[in-house]
Amino acid sequence: MKKITIATRGSKLALWQAEHIRSRLLAHHGNDISVELLVIKTKGDIILDVPLAKVGGKGLFVKEIEEALLSNQADLAVHSMKDVPMELPPGLCLGAVPQRENPADLFLSSRFPSLADLPAGARVGTSSLRRQAQLFARRPDLSVISLRGNVDTRLRKLNEGEFDAIIMAAAGLVRLGLSAPYSEELSPPAFLPAAGQGAIGVEFREDRADLHSLCAFLEHEETRLRVTAERAFLLGLQGGCQVPIAGYATLSGNTLSLEGLVAAVSGSPVYRRTLTATMSGTCRHDVALAHALGLSLAENLKNDGAKAVLDELYKAIQ
Repeated sequence: MKKITIATRGSKLALWQAEHIRSRLLAHHGNDISVELLVIKTKGDIILDVPLAKVGGKGLFVKEIEEALLSNQADLAVHSMKDVPMELPPGLCLGAVPQRENPADLFLSSRFPSLADLPAGARVGTSSLRRQAQLFARRPDLSVISLRGNVDTRLRKLNEGEFDAIIMAAAGLVRLGLSAPYSEELSPPAFLPAAGQGAIGVEFREDRADLHSLCAFLEHEETRLRVTAERAFLLGLQGGCQVPIAGYATLSGNTLSLEGLVAAVSGSPVYRRTLTATMSGTCRHDVALAHALGLSLAENLKNDGAKAVLDELYKAIQ
């Protein structure tokens, strides 16, 4: 029997994702394998009293896990794709990208039915500058407050009245079966998600041919193409959690469409644009086309004026 170790963060959502992949592996391969979880604390899990944008650096939630893969402490890692830097350490690969959950954001409140119903000056919690910028673009009268912590912690702070509303990813709440008294989906095109939001990725060593074979059934080609385009857009802007960048791709027939957004933290100015590419039907070629689409959109937005916004933001956080 082959033994597989999955490295994961210890939050409820991370454990759900790792258990989900574990159960799928066991269901597919039956008694041929055993699968155990290895819980690892990352820098992003330890530093909870500082906004993400000020912690700095890429890979806040994955670096220690990737080190476990490279040192053979673990065979697989399961990540939220929006936490994974575009450039992986040498020797590692995203071996499988399963089908995506709802990528939208959710407005959650104990007292107010929707974003439009919030009174002026209402306290809205989020750890994301992307969400903050889009909130201010629609409601510049709100007070946006940094909110860190896992899903349970954020909901508890909302329920205790610390915030009038909070904004979170829909996927995490769906996976954990959680909600608030009032919720409103903030979905594209009005409100764009983070690149890769709602998707999970399975990472392992490139030289592990056995794992490529073991995990092949997990791959969802449409999700791979959409997430590749979004992440390439982020790469083209050298973006991370420190800047308000959003990217959202859709696939209709053989047309891949990517919408990107760059905004100042204040919500103005906002730069957004959409580009499309025609897929060929050949998986490896289409992944390359999706990557090129993301890079092209990034260049277009920089030429539109987004580069000045990004330069100012990067200068402020250095």
